[in-house]
Amino acid sequence: MIQVLLVHESCLLRSALAALIRAEPDIDVTASSWRDARSRARSLQPHVCVVDTDFAGSDGPCRKGELKKIVSAASGEHGDCGLLVLASAGRPGPLRRAHEAQALGYIDMNAPPQRLLDGIRHVARKERFVDDSLGYGFLQAAEIPLTQRELGVLSLAADGASIAEIARTLHLSNGTIRNYLAAITRKTGARNRVDAIRISHAEGWV
Repeated sequence: MIQVLLVHESCLLRSALAALIRAEPDIDVTASSWRDARSRARSLQPHVCVVDTDFAGSDGPCRKGELKKIVSAASGEHGDCGLLVLASAGRPGPLRRAHEAQALGYIDMNAPPQRLLDGIRHVARKERFVDDSLGYGFLQAAEIPLTQRELGVLSLAADGASIAEIARTLHLSNGTIRNYLAAITRKTGARNRVDAIRISHAEGWV
């Protein structure tokens, strides 16, 4: 029996997806919100984690590295949990973060339900499974113009942190943070910091 942890912030969609998966005779599923996902993963030790990275409410935790922490908790000492993400080609940021978390499977949010079930079985066998429709999204993800440090600075700024607060968090000087924000504004083609945050949110970079 394949044990699956389904992580989705929308209760309605989470329940619907869980019902779909549970109807399969070879798959058992436990559903969770992002908030409870790590503890559920640790206790369940599933074979596969199915995570919706593209839901607006998941941007914060996904951005802060929670995706990797969930997979780590699910893998435990054996390290045998596979990650399958639900994503959208139009938002390359979540795709990039899923790749950094070493996801094995990628399902387009608009794919037929059978694709999700096929993806779960492939990932449970430690096989890569990627929807062809996400190809362009991966190309965009590879072309994100910001470095990891710049994304970190922008993520804190997007959360409302001041320059001084960002500097303290990252153990850098205020001047260095200003330089990062200037570079971010230039690279994104934005008018100012607020516009850079807007652009980056739309692309799913932060």
